[in-house]
Amino acid sequence: MAESLPEHDRILQEIESTDTACVGPTLRSVYDDQPNAHQRFMEKLDACIRNHDREIEKMCNFHHQGFVDAITELLKVRADAEKLKVQVTDTNRRLQDAGKEVIAQTEEIIRCRVQQQNITTVVEKLQLCLPVLEMYSKLKEQMNVKRYYSALKTMEQLENLYLPRVSQYRFCQIMIENLPKLREEIKEISMSDLKDFLESIRKHSDRIGETAMKQAQQQKSFSTALQKQNNVNYGRNMHLGRNRVLESKNEVTLKRTFEDDDEHEEEGDGEIFENYYRKQRRKQARLVLQPQSSMHETVEGYRRYFSQIVGFFVVEDHILHVTQGLVTRTYTDELWNMALSKIIAVLRTHSSYCSDPDLVLELKNLIVVFADTLQGYGFPVNRLFDLLFEIRDQYNETLLKKWSGLFRDIFEADNYSPIPVANEEEYKIVISKFPFQDPELDKQSFPKKLPMSQSVPQIYIQVKEFIYASLKFSESLHRSSTEIDDMLRKSTNLLLTRTLTSCLQNLIKKPHIGLTELVQIIINTTHLEHACKYLEDFISNITNISQVTVHTARLYGLSTFKDARHAAEGEIYTKLNQKIDEFIQIADYDWTMSESDGRASGYLMDLINFLRSTFQVFTHLPGKVAQTACMSACQHLSMSLMQMLLDNELKQISMGAIQQFNLDVIQCELFASSEPVPGFQGDTLQLAFIDLRQLLDLFMVWDWSTYLADYGQATSKYLRVNPSTALTLLEKMKDSSKKNNIFAQFRKNDRDKQKLIETVVKQLRSLVNGMSQHT
Repeated sequence: MAESLPEHDRILQEIESTDTACVGPTLRSVYDDQPNAHQRFMEKLDACIRNHDREIEKMCNFHHQGFVDAITELLKVRADAEKLKVQVTDTNRRLQDAGKEVIAQTEEIIRCRVQQQNITTVVEKLQLCLPVLEMYSKLKEQMNVKRYYSALKTMEQLENLYLPRVSQYRFCQIMIENLPKLREEIKEISMSDLKDFLESIRKHSDRIGETAMKQAQQQKSFSTALQKQNNVNYGRNMHLGRNRVLESKNEVTLKRTFEDDDEHEEEGDGEIFENYYRKQRRKQARLVLQPQSSMHETVEGYRRYFSQIVGFFVVEDHILHVTQGLVTRTYTDELWNMALSKIIAVLRTHSSYCSDPDLVLELKNLIVVFADTLQGYGFPVNRLFDLLFEIRDQYNETLLKKWSGLFRDIFEADNYSPIPVANEEEYKIVISKFPFQDPELDKQSFPKKLPMSQSVPQIYIQVKEFIYASLKFSESLHRSSTEIDDMLRKSTNLLLTRTLTSCLQNLIKKPHIGLTELVQIIINTTHLEHACKYLEDFISNITNISQVTVHTARLYGLSTFKDARHAAEGEIYTKLNQKIDEFIQIADYDWTMSESDGRASGYLMDLINFLRSTFQVFTHLPGKVAQTACMSACQHLSMSLMQMLLDNELKQISMGAIQQFNLDVIQCELFASSEPVPGFQGDTLQLAFIDLRQLLDLFMVWDWSTYLADYGQATSKYLRVNPSTALTLLEKMKDSSKKNNIFAQFRKNDRDKQKLIETVVKQLRSLVNGMSQHT
């Protein structure tokens, strides 16, 4: 209760100090207050009224005596006034009688002068009124011909200059009353025209933008030609040509509309038009910046999107330059920055859906034209060129995917045979596609064969085509030749190190790629590696950047093809070993045979013939590769034969089987000594079978005393025989001897041999145990 009383005092003060027309909100607060606030307010109001009544009563009492004194004085003066009145009346009568003639003549003179003065005044007033009437007539005429901006200017002159001079006349009042109506009429018509104008530019934005982009592209081509001839500054020409966009039919119409729109700029209502225009244009901007969901599918979708945006900002720029206040540079910059962020986000999203490099390239060209067009109108576009570098990476990815398919197709179609050339013409066709030089081959007569297969020139051509395709994207990015050269080299390095390497690795691992194909792949990669320097020259020629430049990147083709070659070499070793394993698996030894067949096993002879023919194919390989493959094959064969002897599933071996096995090893040694691959020194290749040879010699000669006596010495005859290996094989022979010689115990020689075997086994076990303890 106590809190509401000061509030009621405040309300009463507002009621007393506020205009009656504005007292409503104050009284409303009485009802919006606490419960029973209206009752308390009425009590407070009654108290206030009583206070004012008391003050009025005091004031009346204070002035009452003065009022009575004034009445008394007035009654005293009345008598003297009556006397004076009589005297004045008599004097006036005598004076009138005396001056009647003078008055008559004077009145005539006055009448003439009044008439003269009235005529002069009329002339003066007419001179003041005539301009007003002329201006009003001009105003009506301007309204009739819809020149509203001129009408507003005329109206402004009438109100501020002409009408104040003659405002006392009724016709002027009528004019004054009509002017607000005329102004409102102009405002409504102008707003309607503005709406029509906004709708018109919305419909024609894409055509405006399309025309602007075409003219910018033409201007760019023209300026580029001038630059080459006269070193003319391209940017200046673009700026000089920026206003020529409105030369087409659509833009001429638009220009007339702009001139009409200028008439909307009346100071009193300018802010209304400005706010309405900007609000509607922002809405249109949001619609223009919203792309179709399928825009990324065709280049036409992107072209329509860019045309609408360019048309929108061409209109804004033109309005900025031909009007005053409707738009400002700050407003257009703010609108452009908002639009640019949206455009970049849209392009970044939609371009990520593009898997066709041709479409990405066309998109890049559209973005460049789009950026150049708007840059010509003063809009900053650096962020668009930054976006192009992101799209360039994506473009390179799409190129790499496309070329990966091309490489796969080339490898699939290749027959992996040297290219045959029947005559000089065919030879020239090949070397025109691939930089091949071989003086020795040139001396040979036709027909002849080039060492590489058909895929080599095709791969080389496709790498050059990739460079061309990558260069297409780098054009028109306003980058220096050095930067373009660097971009080309980096993208080419990606093609070589990632795409081509992957294709080669996959090719090498394919099951149908045999040893002959692998050999040809190694030869092919060697020639492709030598061609890398020509690719570097090719890039330098198209960019005009010398390779001696400090910052020039190098192609990684050397490492690419070396890695592929190493993989192919490894695959050769693996496939050779697999083939050897296949022959070993068909081996069919009779491990219990009493004596050998007297000739080597058929499977082994087939294996050796296979190796011999295979190594003949290796003659085109680098020497070390062929030697490594041969050594690897012999070592694997030796190890496989050794594993065959020591196989845990093989329980018994007869001496006859050992002899047969020895015949096979002799054939292996003969193969190794026949130098299947040139370049081995001495008996280097035969050393691959040294472990088998010493082991078999030990059992064939039965020279256990020498083995046990010389064991551990560097000069030992059986230095390569491991005690555990000898023990395993001896136990297999021991078991075989027991089984095959049931009556051995009745023959003294057999008993002695059996005892010798048992003694040797014990000694070998002792050596093996000693080795394990030492370890």
